[in-house]
Order: sequence, then C-alpha cells, then structure tokens
Amino acid sequence: MRKSAILFALAAFCWSYSHAQDTPSGLTSTAKKTFKPSRDFVMLQLTYEGWNNTPDSIKTGGIGRGMNFYVCYDFPIAKSHFSFAAGLGVANSNIYFKDQMVIMNTTSSEISFLTLDSATALNHKRSKLAVTYLEAPFELRFYGNKDNRNRGVKVALGMRVGLLMNAHTKDRVSTGNQYINEKTVTKRYVETWRFAPSFRIGWGNISLTGSYNLTQLFKQGQGPEVYPFSVGLCISGL
Repeated sequence: MRKSAILFALAAFCWSYSHAQDTPSGLTSTAKKTFKPSRDFVMLQLTYEGWNNTPDSIKTGGIGRGMNFYVCYDFPIAKSHFSFAAGLGVANSNIYFKDQMVIMNTTSSEISFLTLDSATALNHKRSKLAVTYLEAPFELRFYGNKDNRNRGVKVALGMRVGLLMNAHTKDRVSTGNQYINEKTVTKRYVETWRFAPSFRIGWGNISLTGSYNLTQLFKQGQGPEVYPFSVGLCISGL
C-alpha cells in the first residue's frame, strides 16, 4: 500500500512537471491558446543597390545604398503556417558614379552620363543618382513557428509596386577652399512605376532580402536600358 502511494505521488509529480515545461512561465495553458503571435507589421530594410545590364559607357563606383521602410498588415491563412501580407511604405535607392556626372538639367530628350577629365575629376568628390518611391509590398509568408514568429524560420515571396516620388542627382565638388553640393531634381527621365519581385529568408526578426525590377529604371528611349536590383538585411517585428 505504501509503495502504491509513493508511485502515485511520483507519477503525479512527473505529470505536473511536464505540463509546467510545456507552458511558458507566468502563462496558464488557457492563456497560451489565446497568445497572439508577431505579425511583422514593421519592416526596415538596408540594402546594397545595383544596376543590371549597365552599358560600358556608365561607370558606377562605390557602394550603392538603399533603405526601405514598410508598415504591413498580415492576414493568416486559416490555422496554417502561411499568411498573406500587404502594406505601404517608402523605398530609397542611391547609385554612385566614378569620374562621371549625370546630366539631367538640359533640354535633351535623353539623360546623359558625362565622363570627367582627370583635372575635373580631382575636384569632383562624389556623384550620385537617387530615386524615392511610395511603395506597396505584397508577400506570401511562411513561418516555421506560427505561435512565436519572433523565432523560427521565415520565408516570404512577393511583389513590390512603387510610384516614383522623387528623382535627383547630387554632386559634391570643390570650389577651392571648401566642397559644395550641387543638386538637380527632376523625374522627367525616370519611369513613373516600378514592379519588382522580392524574397526574404531568415530566422526570427532578421532575414536576407532581395528584389529585381521587371521594369526599366529610365523611360523608353530616354536613358540606358538598366534594371535595378537590391540585396540586403531586413529587420521585422511587432
């Protein structure tokens, strides 16, 4: 009888311990069922920017940089590990050039890239072309851990649709005693819309991201037929 009581007490202890391990500290099993996982409402992306199909006459240099910020809403697909997300945000891309200036403030119907001679290049510290879009990302998402999306594998395939908000060149040149910035703002040569398939893959709140434009950067016949792409890091959460 005494042995039976000891075995019963031991079994009860093991059962209670195993349930305590399954339920996070401070949460009851009922509370765990009602726990709402992170839906990646906010995404911040820091990227390397480049152009594909760039002609030899264009001399890009330095490290192209970009930053994208999106606020998304996530729609879980039933009780599966998948969801669909749509959002809105701002995307910025900066491409730098080596010993060249981008000429946009002329009456020419086509954008031009002026190669600088050695003397002029010495006084020309930096030249870049920057574009900014109001952008809507759409993603089909997979979460390895659907109960806590701040942990586990995350994969997303999607499409980014962008509306051009700003395009400008900026040159930093020497005037002898100091450097000044010369800026030209115009959207006349750049396509108004862009469409770019995208992907993300990572763990928890950090992932690798990338995109490739299906549309040309410049309008047909008004610039070289280049296709922007980007790769970088995405920080997501909330």
